[in-house]
Amino acid sequence: MKLIVEKEGELLDYLYSHLEMPKKRIKQYLTHGSIYINNRKTTQYNEKVVPGMNIVITTDSKSTKTLPFDILFEDSHMIVVNKPSGLLTIATEKEKERTLYHIVREYMADKNKNAKIFIVHRLDKDTSGIVIFAKDEKTKNQLQEHWNEYVSLREYVAVVHGAVEKEKDQIVQYLNETKTNLVYVAKNKEGKEAITNNEVLKKTEEYSLLKITIETGRKNQIRVALSSINHPIVGDKKYSNRKETENRLYLHANRLKMYYPEIRKEILWETPVPSEFKRIMK
Repeated sequence: MKLIVEKEGELLDYLYSHLEMPKKRIKQYLTHGSIYINNRKTTQYNEKVVPGMNIVITTDSKSTKTLPFDILFEDSHMIVVNKPSGLLTIATEKEKERTLYHIVREYMADKNKNAKIFIVHRLDKDTSGIVIFAKDEKTKNQLQEHWNEYVSLREYVAVVHGAVEKEKDQIVQYLNETKTNLVYVAKNKEGKEAITNNEVLKKTEEYSLLKITIETGRKNQIRVALSSINHPIVGDKKYSNRKETENRLYLHANRLKMYYPEIRKEILWETPVPSEFKRIMK
């Protein structure tokens, strides 16, 4: 995990304010020598950081025996985690960097060298929030094949530019993708249907905090929908025509409700609204 310092401060405080990670866990990484500033290992909580410095956290360190993000649920068949922003869920042909999949797989292997892990669904690299992994192929296939049947709620929170006028809205679009992987709204219903519902939770003159639910799971669906109504997500350098200065995309998958066949019941997973969302809405 890498960060480029944008504001002067002390290391521990800076990391805590820029990562979705408990302060206790950050201290563990410092104690175990898993944090580097400009390629130099540091264990000092109060080390001064200034703009331009590179901070690297080696999340694969075996000495910590923990993940650098929260585990929301784990049993013998699956593990559910809270993915940070800026981390690929799984590698693609064009992007081979370290991924959420690799980190979770190494965590599992540390406990059992024969452990396996399978991706069930994914989030965009820049989106944080709930991601489910299966621990066996049977569970993976079952969840993927019945995904639309099992999942009854997929809820996100987002901070967008501007004061959104409609308190509740449904955006129905048809989406296509360019050869350069840019998703756009198609004309004459030529693309894949995308249905995005949003509700205003709080707003100021500059920003609005939205609750978002999706009825379809198209690539970049939420980002395109909100950009199309002139309220792009804060930090979205791909679909916003504004100058973005924030160091993350302000989109977080915070609630997911799913029927789990192993226990024959529905489970609702929830995560807090990220601290930076609350900061910007003050």
